[in-house]
Amino acid sequence: MTEFVQQVVAGFVNGCIYAMLALALVMIYRATHHVNFAQGEMAMFSTYIAWSLLEAGVPYWAAGIAAIAFGFVAGALVERVALRPLHNAPLLSIVTVFVALMIIIQSAAGLLFGHESHSFASPFEAWSPLGQGMLSGHALGTVAVTLAVLLAMSAFFRFTRLGLAMRAAALNPLSSALSGVSVSRVLMIGWGVAGAIGAVAGLLAAPVVFLGPHMMAGIMIYGFAAAVVGGVDSPPGAILGGLVLGIGENLLGAYVTGNELKLTIALVLMFAILVVRPQGLLGGKAVQRV
Repeated sequence: MTEFVQQVVAGFVNGCIYAMLALALVMIYRATHHVNFAQGEMAMFSTYIAWSLLEAGVPYWAAGIAAIAFGFVAGALVERVALRPLHNAPLLSIVTVFVALMIIIQSAAGLLFGHESHSFASPFEAWSPLGQGMLSGHALGTVAVTLAVLLAMSAFFRFTRLGLAMRAAALNPLSSALSGVSVSRVLMIGWGVAGAIGAVAGLLAAPVVFLGPHMMAGIMIYGFAAAVVGGVDSPPGAILGGLVLGIGENLLGAYVTGNELKLTIALVLMFAILVVRPQGLLGGKAVQRV
C-alpha cells in the first residue's frame, strides 16, 4: 500500500510539470488555434538564462524572475515576428515555422551554453521536512507553484480587463475588434504569458531532468498529450490532463507495462481520448452553422 501511495504521489508531481507546459500550449491554442511545437525549447532557453545568472552569483529568486520575464518577452516576439506575418498562410507553412523555430532554439542553446548537461539547484530543498519522507522539498514546491499559477490565471481571466479582453479576442476576434479591443496586442500578450508559464515549467523540470539543450524534448510530448487529454481549449483541462497523465503513467509503468513504456502509455492515452472524446475531458465541442 505504501508503494502504491508513493507511485501516486510521484505521478502527481510529474503531472504538475506536464500540466504547466500543457497550460502554455492551451494559452496559445485558445488565442490562435495553433500549437507551438517550440514551446518546450523556449522554456529550456529561459531556464538557461536563469542558470547563467545563478552561475554569475545572482540570487535564485532574482534569476528565476529574470527567466520568466525573458520567457514573456520571447513569447511576445515570436508572435510578432514569426506568427503575425503568417496570418493568412496555409497551416502547413505555420507548422513548418514552428518546427524550424524549435530546431533553431535548440541549436542556439547548444552553441551558446554547450551540449553537456548541468545540475540545476532547487529553491525548495528546505521544504523537505514538510514532506514527511513521502515528498522531497522540490516536489512540494512544484505542487505549490502549479496551484499558485492555476489560481493566478483563473483570477486573471475572470477579474481583469486584460484577461477578459484575451478571452473575447480568442472567442470572436472580429467582434472584439469592433468593440475596441486591440486584438493583435492582446494576442501578443497572450503569447508572452504562455512563454512565461513555459519558463516556470522549465525551472521546475531542470532540477529533476538536468539542464541541457534536449531536456524538454520528452516533457514536451507529455505536455502536448496532457493538453489533448484535458482539452486543448481548456486551461483547467490542461491541469487535469497533466495530473491524469502523470499518475496514470506511473501506476501503469510500475504495475503493468514497466517504466520503459511510459512514453508509449502517454501516446496511447492521447489516442484513446481522441477516439472516444475528441474535445478532451474538459474541452468544449465546436459547433458550426452550415
